[in-house]
Amino acid sequence: MTGTGSEMPPSDTPEAPWKATVLTLFEEMFPGPLGQSLAGQGLKDGIWSLETVDIRGFASDKHRSVDDTPFGGGPGMVMRADVVDAAIEKVKAESGERPLIYLSPRGRPLNQERVRELAAGAGLVLLCGRYEGVDERVLKAHEIEEVSLGDFVLSGGEPAAMAMIDACVRLLPGIMGSDMSGEEESFERGLLEYPHYTRPQQWRGMTVPEVLLSGHHEKIEAWRKSQAEEMTRTRRPDLWAAFEKKN
Repeated sequence: MTGTGSEMPPSDTPEAPWKATVLTLFEEMFPGPLGQSLAGQGLKDGIWSLETVDIRGFASDKHRSVDDTPFGGGPGMVMRADVVDAAIEKVKAESGERPLIYLSPRGRPLNQERVRELAAGAGLVLLCGRYEGVDERVLKAHEIEEVSLGDFVLSGGEPAAMAMIDACVRLLPGIMGSDMSGEEESFERGLLEYPHYTRPQQWRGMTVPEVLLSGHHEKIEAWRKSQAEEMTRTRRPDLWAAFEKKN
């Protein structure tokens, strides 16, 4: 629906307690991967809901223009403040206390701590930029939180929005089969995750570590902890420094 947004799943499904609203120029990209696996099942079960809002529906001219050339010159186009503002105002009237986030490579890096905070709330509203980005004035006017997935550039905010929503949704009650699955993953305890093994026991000359076959749960737990610490120390010294400081 142009300008009014579209709900997934259908409107006759009771509203989920956690809701993601995405402001985008490409509604057809959603739910995409979010409609599959754990997130997709949670969407079907009504554990969370997804709404998309077409920014182009708030353009005022006959060509439905959402961008223009940048003041000061330079390559590319910039999304207009007035059009984006109109879309945001419509959503804010219905979003309650959900945080408004703009996916941007210049934003604060997303980490598991922030994901947990977002998952514990009522949901989030994500603004997906395109072209060279969004007019700075609309970001300031709405005090929009800028978040980055890493030091790289995507063609638009939609893939980043999907990743961010997935990270939050998987923490919602009822999504994962075992609470322990989430507790032992990378970043949850400040460490990278330990290595995993399954059948076959022998494969390409490599075997499963003997401790994992011992049935001795305390030894297995100690081995996993040491592996997680070693991987973090060698692969992510920044995380290891933070872990040591806390412990």
